[in-house]
Amino acid sequence: MDLDLAQLRALAATVTEGTFEAAARSLHVTPSAVSQRIKALESTVGRVLLQRTKPVVATESGEAILRLARHIDLLTADARLDLGDDEARVAPVSIPIAVNGDSLATWILPALAALPTSMCFDLHRDDQEHTTALLRAGTVMAAITAVSTPIQGCTSTALGRMRYRAMCAPRFAAAWLAGGATPDALAAAPVVVFDRKDDLQDAYLRRQAPGTPHPPRHFIPSSADFVAGITHGLGWGMVPDLQSAELERSGALVELSPDSEVFVPLYWQQWQLQSASLELLAAAVKDAAAAHLR
Repeated sequence: MDLDLAQLRALAATVTEGTFEAAARSLHVTPSAVSQRIKALESTVGRVLLQRTKPVVATESGEAILRLARHIDLLTADARLDLGDDEARVAPVSIPIAVNGDSLATWILPALAALPTSMCFDLHRDDQEHTTALLRAGTVMAAITAVSTPIQGCTSTALGRMRYRAMCAPRFAAAWLAGGATPDALAAAPVVVFDRKDDLQDAYLRRQAPGTPHPPRHFIPSSADFVAGITHGLGWGMVPDLQSAELERSGALVELSPDSEVFVPLYWQQWQLQSASLELLAAAVKDAAAAHLR
């Protein structure tokens, strides 16, 4: 196949932005031009590459071409920087990354902020058990994940472990758990859950209470607000040490039981691509993880 770079960029921009109109704005062309380029690319490949939904999503064939398009964009940006192209610094390369919410709220952002201004980041938040799906689809180039086995075309490096403990506000403990975190108490005490993919609280319940009780639940899909909800007494929840340490020292949070800890291992998976930008990113993430994870 003899693939056209402008057509590949149109595909990547459309998937990134979600619509033909938004892709056109990012590329400074008309929506009609974007549509024509993608149709021409589909004709060259002989496959349908996009599902024309809102937002637009890549088909299985489109995911393969999307990965190629993003490979080329990243390598092109690296080459321009190596050649001293000033325009490349004004329009930095954008690297899409999948990050779990707790890492995003605690240790990853300072690491990214220390990287050169020639790099920008498109962060996709998802549960650490699910971020590899974004890698496989070509949506992101790298991911923090709980999956150790590298997906096809990627490398995997252990970052360390995040330690979580079941925590609650003292007044919540007095109201709901006065006799301790017994099965009967846990069956009734409200629990705060990040989202419907979050299994940490249920893992603790399965261990502590036979029969897996189903207490009332508050869903708060923001790491900072999740902890705030627990601190304000909405319920108990599994909080990482990076967020709970100071609150525990001040007396704002207490542990439900002395055996509540759970360790979640994290890994850095990225595309197997000889890219200076990706290597700088990986080094920064690994250094930050070494300083903050166990």
